[in-house]
Amino acid sequence: MRRTLATGLVALSLALTATPMLVASAADGGARTRHAAPTAAQSHVPGGTAAQRATAALARARALFANTPADKHAQGPGANRAGSDATLAMLSLFRALDDLSPAQRQEARAILARPTDGKLKDQDYYRTKSVKLCSGNICIHWVKTTSDRPPSKAWVGKMLRLMNTVWRKEVGHLGYRRPISDNGRGGNNKFDVYLKNLGNKGLYGYCAPERTKPGFRYVANGYCVLDNDFSFEEFGTAPMRAARATAAHEFFHAIQFGYDYAEDLWMMEATAAWMEEAVFDAVNDNRQYLPAGQLSTPWIPLDWSDIDSQPATIYANWVFFEFLSQTFGRNIVRNIWSKSGAFAGAPDMYSAQAITSVLKGRGGFAKTYARFVGANLLPATYYPEGDMWPSPGLMEEPTVLTSGSRTTGQKGDAGLLHMSSVSWRVDSSATLTGAQFGLRVDVDGPSSFRMPAAYVQVLGHDGHLTRHYVQLDTNGDGTVTVPFDYTTVASVYVSLVNASTRFKCHKTYVYSCQGLPIDDGQSFHGQPYTFTASVIES
Repeated sequence: MRRTLATGLVALSLALTATPMLVASAADGGARTRHAAPTAAQSHVPGGTAAQRATAALARARALFANTPADKHAQGPGANRAGSDATLAMLSLFRALDDLSPAQRQEARAILARPTDGKLKDQDYYRTKSVKLCSGNICIHWVKTTSDRPPSKAWVGKMLRLMNTVWRKEVGHLGYRRPISDNGRGGNNKFDVYLKNLGNKGLYGYCAPERTKPGFRYVANGYCVLDNDFSFEEFGTAPMRAARATAAHEFFHAIQFGYDYAEDLWMMEATAAWMEEAVFDAVNDNRQYLPAGQLSTPWIPLDWSDIDSQPATIYANWVFFEFLSQTFGRNIVRNIWSKSGAFAGAPDMYSAQAITSVLKGRGGFAKTYARFVGANLLPATYYPEGDMWPSPGLMEEPTVLTSGSRTTGQKGDAGLLHMSSVSWRVDSSATLTGAQFGLRVDVDGPSSFRMPAAYVQVLGHDGHLTRHYVQLDTNGDGTVTVPFDYTTVASVYVSLVNASTRFKCHKTYVYSCQGLPIDDGQSFHGQPYTFTASVIES
C-alpha cells in the first residue's frame, strides 16, 4: 500500500469519537432507530506533528504493556480483545519508530522486544530464563517459574501442536505466504511463539513486527505471544476455545507482516477475524463483534477504522470477507492480500483498491457489494451459520402496503457514506390478494460516476427469495417491478447503496489509505439516495 506513515495507524489511535453503537432488538424484526452516521469532522483524525503522533503511539503501548493488572471484573471477561488490541499497539509503535527521539526509540525498541529480550524494569518481559520446545515450523518458548509459567509441559505441547495446525491450514491449505524468516533470532529459523501471562491485562495474545526485510520498507518478520493458560477465570470461556481463536487470528497478523505491515487497519483486522472462521469454524468467537459491523449497522462505512471509540467495528466486518469467500471461494481473500502486498513483484495496493481490482473480473465491486448488502438483510438464507447471527439493521419499522395505502412515499438518505447502505422492508397484506399485484420500485440516486447502486429482494411466504440488481442510468435513476401479490409474497427489501471506492489518499481520515472519500453524501455535495415503492396491478 502506498502511504505516508506519519498519517497511518499512529494517527488513527487518536481518532475522534464517532457514531455511538446501536442496540439491536431480536423482537423488532431487525428495525432500529438509526443514529447519525459519522460526519466529515468526526472522520478526520487530529493533526499535530509526526513526532507528536509517534509520542502518542509510544504512550499507548507503554500503558498497555506496563505491569498493571487489568480490572477484568469491571470490564467483563475478554473485554480487551477488541478494546485494547496489543497487536495494533505494537504495529502503531513499530510504524512510529522513525519519528521518535533517540531516547524514545530506545524505549520503543524495548517494548517491541521479545519477552526474552526485555530490558525496562517497568515493562512486561520474562523475569527468569526461558526454555523452548520445537517441532515442525514452530518453537514454543516458556518459563518454569513466576506468574508467566504455563500450567504444565503438556499444555506447552498442546500449544505447539495448535500452532503447527494453524500454520498448516493458513500457509499450507489456504496458500498464504509463510511469515518472513527472523534469521535465527529465537535460536533457529522456526517461527517463535512465547507463552506469557497476558490475562491479567485482559489480553488474549498478540503478534509484533520485529525487523523489516532488507530492501523492502513495508515487509517485516514478527513473533507472537499467547496467554500462558487461557484460564476460564480470566477469559470466561473454555481454554482451548480461546486458544484456537487467538492462534488463528494472531498468526495471520504475522503472515500479514510479510505482505504489508502498513496495510489499512480495517482489512488487517477484518481478515484476521475471518481467518478464525476459516481455520476453526466451530469456535465462533468472532460472532461477538457482529453487532458493531455492517450486518447490524450498514450505514457505517465498511472501512471505518476508529480504533478508540468503536474498536469492534474493524473486527466485525469480517463478515464481508466471509461473503466473498462464500461467493467466490476462499482463495479470493488471499488474492486481495496479494494485490495489497509490498513484497517483490506485488502491486502494493491499498485495501479498497485491492478489493476492487480483484472483483473487476467478477462482476465488479458495486454489484458484489450490493449483493453483500442484500445477504446481510437475510443472513440465514445466505450464510451457513446466519441463523445464529444478530438481526440485521433496517432504517425503520416495515411499511405495510394495502389496497387503500399503495405507496411508501419517498424514502431515502441524504448523507449516505461510501461503502455503506440503508435498507427498508415493505410488506404485502391480505388486501392485495386476488389480482396480479406488483410493486414498482423507482430509484433516484446520484450520477453514475459517484457509483450508486440499488438492490431489491422478494421474500415469499415459503421462504423462497429472488434478488434483483437495479440497473441505474447515468443520472442514477432506475426502476424495477417485482411480484407483490400476498398469495405468494411476504416482503420486499429495498437497499440503497453507496458503492464508491474513490479517495484522495493520505488526508488523515479513518478510511482506506487514510483517505478523504470523494462521494460521501451531502457533506461532499452529493445528491441524496431515494426511492418510492408503489403497488401496481397488471
